[in-house]
Amino acid sequence: MNIQTIIPVLIAFGLLIYALIRGENLAMAGIKMAGATLWSNLILLIAGFLIAGLMQVLLPKQLIATWLGEAAGVKAVLIGCLTGGLIPGSPYAVFPIVAGFYQAGAGLGAMIGFVTAWSLWSLSRLPVEMALISPKAALIRYGITFVVPPLAGLLAHAIGKLL
Repeated sequence: MNIQTIIPVLIAFGLLIYALIRGENLAMAGIKMAGATLWSNLILLIAGFLIAGLMQVLLPKQLIATWLGEAAGVKAVLIGCLTGGLIPGSPYAVFPIVAGFYQAGAGLGAMIGFVTAWSLWSLSRLPVEMALISPKAALIRYGITFVVPPLAGLLAHAIGKLL
């Protein structure tokens, strides 16, 4: 196991022990809620991991490296941002896709740009944001955040070259 696995496992066990000490069936209620959350998201998780795995075997690594790899530089970051802003989906579907691209040879900057654009620009959320908040507020937010994904991707690309 790596540190990214060990830390959440330790936190989960720590919270479980704390819930058991507090009593009042808190531990069992927490386990039931965790199971319900897993069950309601299981299809998305399976689909996300399936997409990620299939992308790695169906898309030639050279194609990914050419368009999204470290050597593609600014072009890769911009393509990552554009793709991230256009792709809909929950984190359960999107993060496995990002992992699939990254493991298949996409560069760090392109993937940081992708995730940041998905978080800030998601065009699938724009109509909802305009309807529920206001078109003016939504468009101002999009305008203000427009430069963030490319800047984040370029910064990650530069830092990745140094490390």
